[in-house]
Amino acid sequence: MTANGRIRIIGGSLRNSRLEVPDLPGLRPTTDRVRETLFNWLQPVIGGARCLDLFAGTGALGIEALSRGAAMVTFVERDARLAAALRANLARLKVQAAVVGDDAVRWLKAGGKPADVVFMDPPFAGDLWGDAADALESHGWLAPSAWIYVEAPRTASSAVPPTWQVHRQGVAGEVAYTLYRRTPDVPLS
Repeated sequence: MTANGRIRIIGGSLRNSRLEVPDLPGLRPTTDRVRETLFNWLQPVIGGARCLDLFAGTGALGIEALSRGAAMVTFVERDARLAAALRANLARLKVQAAVVGDDAVRWLKAGGKPADVVFMDPPFAGDLWGDAADALESHGWLAPSAWIYVEAPRTASSAVPPTWQVHRQGVAGEVAYTLYRRTPDVPLS
């Protein structure tokens, strides 16, 4: 994030667009370098993909996906100020997307249409990875071969469902990031 409360979209049709970002404690936007790496990994599958951006924060991951050809993104953010800023950024960029103002884990438990790509970057202060992963898997949110991106503290050990296999991973500072591929032929335990 830049000093003036903005981050930029780094690729696709919205490249170099700036997102206005509220200055809120605990907000930790995914860095340009990590986003570039992630979207290089996702490049073969992001076009036309149906995406979820859980714990959306600034919405940078989901907006980057839209910029690079995702068919749709649903953003889920419980903080009303962040959800409002996200709606304003989407309107300014003239991008259509759904913004849900709710707790991501609670919202996931209602069930929904399967996503091809999921971005999961919960607040590091909470321990929400396991609950969110379980809700994604058990409430019909994942396409059979979905891709799931997870950011977590470098020192965290997060259990994921056995159907999620590590595809790629990296570390940037204190953040560990992993792209999982759902493999439906692995039985759930």
